[in-house]
Formats: sequence, structure tokens, C-alpha cells
Amino acid sequence: MSRTLPKPLRVLIIDDHSLFREGVARVLADRPDFAVESCGSVDEALRLVETHAPDVVLLDYDLGFERGSRFLPAAQDLGFEGRVLVVTAWVSDLEAVRLMRSGVAGIFPKENPTSALVEAVLDVARGGAWLDQRFLKLVTGVEPGSDSAELPKRLSERERKVVRALFDGLSNKEIAERLRVSETIIKTILQRLFQRTGVHTRGQLVRVMLEDYQDQI
Repeated sequence: MSRTLPKPLRVLIIDDHSLFREGVARVLADRPDFAVESCGSVDEALRLVETHAPDVVLLDYDLGFERGSRFLPAAQDLGFEGRVLVVTAWVSDLEAVRLMRSGVAGIFPKENPTSALVEAVLDVARGGAWLDQRFLKLVTGVEPGSDSAELPKRLSERERKVVRALFDGLSNKEIAERLRVSETIIKTILQRLFQRTGVHTRGQLVRVMLEDYQDQI
């Protein structure tokens, strides 16, 4: 379900490279609906979580002498309820899966333009998930870049499990618990299924699955 964006949207940037951090902060701060803070370490970030209560955190995975993955559990212990988008130059597939299972809202490669970063921030702030094409197969089990016209009868095993859970009336959180994955993964799978089938709601998706995919589910 899409969330209403707070005004202003409080964004915290955690990155140990000051040039990148300050550049992104300037771009985001140009938007009148964003309030931006930035820092270079997890400990600084945790202090800002307590004083500024960010809605979205842009977290660099590699913070020099520490890993950004330490931030989320420590922040949640402080009552943090915002969304985390990992913004990184590189992360292994194994670590990407671990990050998604931990509850991050997505992974954004630094090679992408800042205009795309703004859209990613808005997406995750609304409750969505943002994943680069490289990581889609890890989540959905479907090769990125596949022509949707070639996919009408090719659900992955994970997609089938999500669809069956939809038939049981489960929420995203309940589906995630059943499949032992994060809500981010479930949201990403559902977004891809919406795009592939041309629907906009869970009810519409269930109807399409019953009509066109019944032999697989």
C-alpha cells in the first residue's frame, strides 16, 4: 500500500566519501519538500536518528573501516521506523540477499544518475521497493531484461509461492513470514507481477492469475 509522503521528507545520507555525500546532499536539498542531513559513520548516523527521526536513510554499504549493514539493527533498537535504501558502488550477490532479508527497501548502484536516485527515494518513501536490474533475478527468479511478451506462462517458483499466498488473503508481512524473506522482496515480486500483467491492484492480479496462470498455481 502506498504511503502518504511526509512534508518535508526527512532524508539522512550516510557515506564516508565527503565529495559524494555532499554532492548528493546538495542535489536533494534543492527540493523544497526534502530536509537533508548527512554524516560519514554509523555512530554519527545513530545520533541523528535520535535527534532528526529520518524518513529515508541513504546508506553506503562500505564505510571504510565498517560495514553499513550495522546501521539498521542498531537504529531499530533506537525506535527507527523509516526506510533504508543502500547506495553503494558495489555489493556481492550474497551480501545483497542478506541486506534485502534484513529489511532494506532496495539497493541503488552509485553509477546511476542522481535524477534516478531522487525517484528511488520517493519510491521507497511511499512504501515501495527499488532494486537495480542486476538484483531482480535474486529476488524474483526471473532474468532481468526479459521481454514481458515472452513471459505470460513462465512464473518462477518464488512468484508462484507469492501468488498462492495472495489467494490465502495474506498481507505482504504475512507472506514474508511464510516464505522467510523480507517485505522488500515480496513488494519487489508483486511490483514485477503488476508490470508483467498490466494490473494495478492485488485483487486484479489474483483474477489474472486465476484466468491465465491457473495451470501453474
